[in-house]
This record gives sequence, structure tokens and C-alpha cells, in this order.
Amino acid sequence: MTGKSQAGPAQAMKIPSLDETEELLVEAEQLNPGPWVAHSRHVAQAAQAIAACHPDLDDQAAYILGCLHDIGRRFGVTGMRHALDGYHFLQSKGYQDAARICLTHSHPIKTAASGSARWDTTQEEYDFVQAYLDGIEYNLYDRLIQLCDSLAMPSGFCLMEKRLVDVVMRYGMPPLTLPKWEAYFQIKADFERQIGRSIYSLLPGVVENTFAFET
Repeated sequence: MTGKSQAGPAQAMKIPSLDETEELLVEAEQLNPGPWVAHSRHVAQAAQAIAACHPDLDDQAAYILGCLHDIGRRFGVTGMRHALDGYHFLQSKGYQDAARICLTHSHPIKTAASGSARWDTTQEEYDFVQAYLDGIEYNLYDRLIQLCDSLAMPSGFCLMEKRLVDVVMRYGMPPLTLPKWEAYFQIKADFERQIGRSIYSLLPGVVENTFAFET
């Protein structure tokens, strides 16, 4: 972590410590091993790197939120249910700011229907997610993790286009795919304007992971 995180904002947020975050991620991997864990770690590293260059973000908090955005996958292989499971899990521990990210990270446009995978929940649970999204205004951390989720493969960082196509290849191309992609590119442009540089300049291995030769 950089010295920037020592000023205190991370401590003021309702998120676990770095040590507890690591414990939660290790435990989750034991319960449900899979590439989602490596993806989460890369999201966290990207969030940390971008936040360290941003005047209004705390890099330690960003790292923690990145690590935990998919923590609902600890409960097994699911579709969009993982977002709701993660929210309830972290809420039960009193980590409301981290729980929030579980629900917001998949929705750069504020509609539950924009989720990439199927909603394997009840209608009541789906309606809860939509009501939650309707009731908040996205903050910089919501936008940061949405951005970093679109930059990280389990193998490392990549061009956003590769990650977006990878998701479509696995889950299909629902009607809101194009406006969702447009939202991701707008978030990227916003952050680049705010930090005054390309986000790719902060992420090592983008070329290698984007254009890796597949045998």
C-alpha cells in the first residue's frame, strides 16, 4: 500500500481490515475454489493502483473493496445470486460499504436487468436489488470497482474490450449489453480525466494478457 492510505479514510469506512479481508478471501477460496479468486485479486490491485493516483480515493479501501466484490461466490457456483449473497454476508458482519459493492459492481447502468449472468434468485430478491440500486447514487468507489472488474481476467490485466467479450462469450449477450459497454467506457474516460493519465499505464502485463497466444 502507498502512504496515501495512512490518512484515515479507510478506517472511517465500514469495511474489514486488510488482514480480515485476506482471511475472508482465503476462506472463500477453500469453500468454492475457482478462477474468480485470482480475478478478485487483480481487480483489487487495479483499484489500488488507480486510487493511489486519485485525489479523492483511498488506495487501501479500494484494494479491500476489490478483493471482496465477488465474495458471494463463497457460497457456490451461481449466477447473479453471488451479488446478493455477498451483500447479505458482508452486511451481517457490519461491513456496509463493502456489502454495497457486491450489489453495484455488475451494474454500470442502474438496472438489475443489466447483470451479465442469469438472475438465479426469487422475484422478491430481484426486486430488492433493483430497489437498492434505485435508492442510491453511485459514488467513486462504486464506479472504480465497476471499472476494475472490466479490466481484470484471472490471468491478469487486459484491455477492457477483451474482458467484455470474454463475459459475453460465457454468459451470452442480453439486450442491455451495448448500453452497459458504453457505460464502462464512459467510466474509464472519467477516471482517466480525473487522474490525468491512461489507466493502462498503471496496469502491468496488459499487452501480454490481452494478446496471449492460446494453445
